[in-house]
Amino acid sequence: MKKKILSVLLACTMVLSVAACGDSDNGTSQPTGGDSAGSANVSTDNTGSDAGAAAGELVDGKFAETRQITVEIYDRGNDGGSDPENNMYTEYIKKGMLEDHNVEVTFKKVPRWTEVEEINNLLAAGDAPDICVTYSYPTIQTYAQMGGVIDLSSYVDTYKDQLPNLWNWLTETNIYWDKDPSTGNLWAIEAKLAVSNRVLTFVRQDWLDKLNMKAPTTKAEFENMLIAFRDNAELLLGADASKMVPYSVSYDVGWRAATLIESFLDPNMSDREYYINGFDDRKLTQNGTKDAIKLLNKWYNDGLMWKDFALYGSGDTTEDDYMKAGYVGAFTHNWDYPYRNGEDSINANLKRNVGEDAKFVAIDCFEDKNGNYTKFVSGPIDRKVFFPSTNDEPLASMLYLDWISDPEHIHYLQTGDEGVTHTVTADGAIAIQPATGDAIMNSGMNIDYTITCNGLKLISEELTNKSRALNYPGIDAADVLSAHTIANTDLRIGKNVNVGAIEAEEGVGDTLSSKRDIVYDNAVVASVADFDSVWESGLSDYLAAGGQAIIDERTAKWEQFFGSSDMLP
Repeated sequence: MKKKILSVLLACTMVLSVAACGDSDNGTSQPTGGDSAGSANVSTDNTGSDAGAAAGELVDGKFAETRQITVEIYDRGNDGGSDPENNMYTEYIKKGMLEDHNVEVTFKKVPRWTEVEEINNLLAAGDAPDICVTYSYPTIQTYAQMGGVIDLSSYVDTYKDQLPNLWNWLTETNIYWDKDPSTGNLWAIEAKLAVSNRVLTFVRQDWLDKLNMKAPTTKAEFENMLIAFRDNAELLLGADASKMVPYSVSYDVGWRAATLIESFLDPNMSDREYYINGFDDRKLTQNGTKDAIKLLNKWYNDGLMWKDFALYGSGDTTEDDYMKAGYVGAFTHNWDYPYRNGEDSINANLKRNVGEDAKFVAIDCFEDKNGNYTKFVSGPIDRKVFFPSTNDEPLASMLYLDWISDPEHIHYLQTGDEGVTHTVTADGAIAIQPATGDAIMNSGMNIDYTITCNGLKLISEELTNKSRALNYPGIDAADVLSAHTIANTDLRIGKNVNVGAIEAEEGVGDTLSSKRDIVYDNAVVASVADFDSVWESGLSDYLAAGGQAIIDERTAKWEQFFGSSDMLP
């Protein structure tokens, strides 16, 4: 009955307000908690006092009567992948949860690239999974304002003795990251990044060798390299010279050109400035971003970039296909992107399609004003895990989060079975090997199942470090180690500016994300003469659509909590 009542309320509310908030991976780099208006105590079944009573139902960690929960799992639509709802790993989880806690688990797939919209629809229909995952905290805030999210503050505290793995792994830092300092509401738990690696630039090593060039270490050298690729298209591609793409980014310029953008920011900017303009991790409103996009605009007009980058949206494979075919000289993407997906990785395809020496390698070439390679990364936070108010089994759901955070369970989910998904080297390191059928991992290191952990985290730190470079079947371990090293050079790690809910962020995420991408795309492809006017016009529209209101409220909240200080204590 609760689901039916709530779904009607949410559906009505969504008619009256824009509920979509941000796209996948477009969460804020400095998330904050919700406010009291969104307290999700829709039913007395989910109050803090009942939490203690529910904990008393456990005997040796198990329910006397079997409980049932549903868990969101991303459907990435991988060609030849395993069924995300039913495979070797889901069976491992289901069996373990039933044996350890007498909880039956059912997975409910959600399309990865439209997850925000899909969760909106499921929540409004009262059919959202009991455990939901999203990268967009403003989305959760919007749900909370509609009474659609459980306040987890009492559960994480009351159940603490039953959740040792969760607390040991996430610690107070991630568990309380989003706890509102004024109301105490906790709408979500932040998963933890096992590594801070984010975005890197990659170049074709075989093209550098053929042109007798060294890997670039500055923007000027990078530009000269792109010019050499463009001007030597026939030498590098032969009959396919017309398909030459010296440098590639996607429609999501803010993410895909992140290291270039960050090289134009002040590496010593204050915490205050970074927070006020940091509500969007694509850094549209940060001081210096315009200069970075102006350089991209120059490269685009000089024929150094993929002309059609803005035409292909999220989930489209055209750009990857170009990379695999050998037409792309350089690109910026997630730190391990050309190494992912085993036999279907970009580098594996290059070897098959071009030759044994064809491969992408990571470089550091976008220097900041101090001559360093500052990379702005978030704190140790990743996906946000929350429970819709239709969740009738909060304790069983908390036990799931604890079970999935057990070091042994993370280890198995990331490595699978010896001889099936990995081998063990002479020094004990684990080398991942290509898998088939239901043993295929649809996401790198199975992060779609290790929802409280993103990044390699084996049973010990020593084993993790030994195995890291062997986690990519068919890829030269030295290339992985080099990328890992570069990704951890000159980091500026984000801090938790926890000032409570920013009401201006609620309900506008999707609109602003779309407008942000349009600003970037239009500015890059504008004529050089029109760049300034195109940028200023697009930015003004973005600010008028809600961006300025967010900046203003963040400014006021900073002053409320930190006064005139420019840096966090």
